[in-house]
Amino acid sequence: MAGTGGGVKRLIASVAVLIASVSATIAEEDPWLRGTITVQIENDRIANTDRHYTHGPRFAWVSDRKEDGPDWSRALLEMLYPFASLRSGRAGFSLGQNIYTPEDTETFALVRDDRPYAGWLYVGASVHAETTRTRFGIELDTLDSVELNLGIVGSYAFGEFAQNTVHNIINVARSNGWDNELDNEPGIMMIFERKWRPEPWRAGILEVDLVPHLGGSIGNVMTLLHAGGTVRLGQALSIDYGPPLIRPALSGLATIEPTSDFGWYLFAGADIRAVAHNIFLDGNTFADSHSVDRRILVGDFQLGAAAYYKHVRIAFTHVLRTREFERQRRGDRYGALAISARF
Repeated sequence: MAGTGGGVKRLIASVAVLIASVSATIAEEDPWLRGTITVQIENDRIANTDRHYTHGPRFAWVSDRKEDGPDWSRALLEMLYPFASLRSGRAGFSLGQNIYTPEDTETFALVRDDRPYAGWLYVGASVHAETTRTRFGIELDTLDSVELNLGIVGSYAFGEFAQNTVHNIINVARSNGWDNELDNEPGIMMIFERKWRPEPWRAGILEVDLVPHLGGSIGNVMTLLHAGGTVRLGQALSIDYGPPLIRPALSGLATIEPTSDFGWYLFAGADIRAVAHNIFLDGNTFADSHSVDRRILVGDFQLGAAAYYKHVRIAFTHVLRTREFERQRRGDRYGALAISARF
């Protein structure tokens, strides 16, 4: 076990160095591409489980804040937020995949009382507007985000290939029920969210803040409303709005703004969702498929830590999720690792 832990640490360090090196090379070639690259891995094995939302990799780029360019980004942000004192805006792009399975992955038969097998492969484009206001004598940073995800649900999302290839590599039993996965269906999801970040309370060298949020999504993949917040304790909290996670989980912005060479924070957060539609539980929109009775209210609770050195941030999050459908025996949990490098 000690050897395995050391190998994981070396792998994380190598990935961080590689991201920073590639980022610096890109920035030298084209200054308009300066921003933050983030690599995310979410997996239930990190939390020592193997069920339901089982794996989620995501690669994202978010630009630096643009005060007066590029022109298209600035024009779009000003159109979206004509009544705000726009401090700066960002644009972002992402590529990701989510994989879902029932709890029993040994059987080849359809597990009727558990969630369907499903994969979701998508690309995303986003814009983010930051404003600064003063309310009741408190300076408040506001982050508005709008993201469009387009992709495919079903076998063309390559969920079976990705999961069983990884299982073969790490010598874990294959999932045998992928013949029962949802049919292929184009997917669209529009995500919108607002976060508020007040000036932190300071106690000596430590800072504390509370970052509430409100948002939702609409589309044939997921339609929901959600609200919650994150409490953070550490140093140099203005580096971000919390660690990035894959939707629909409570997520910060996948970018960093270091104000010193080193900073860190511990965090705890909660997010409550009112779910009107979830294709991974409700089944295909345009075809008959396996489905389960979805719960309307779902909660996520998370604990973790984040630290950065110069232009690289590493964040680890442990997520606890309440039951998502009626015959689900227990809630779920998974771990998330995100490595970001600003260039």
